[in-house]
Amino acid sequence: MPNRGVRLRRSSGSERIFEDETRRLWSAGHSVTPSGSGAVVFTCLSDAREAIRAVALDVEVPLTEAGSSQLQLLLTKAPRLGQL
Repeated sequence: MPNRGVRLRRSSGSERIFEDETRRLWSAGHSVTPSGSGAVVFTCLSDAREAIRAVALDVEVPLTEAGSSQLQLLLTKAPRLGQL
């Protein structure tokens, strides 16, 4: 049976790479659901075992202008995504 969960669409060209406090590399990118709500999705590039994380935001954060400390703070607030 196909998975009918919410699918996130990532906008191209606005992703940002940064290091967390343990020096792992993360990618941060904006995603939008079909209903129009948005989130920042974090994917660990250094360790594929790390779960993808996401945090919903009311206002779109310009990731290309965000500092590493801002992205690290958002990452700590973002819960791990798992199978539903």
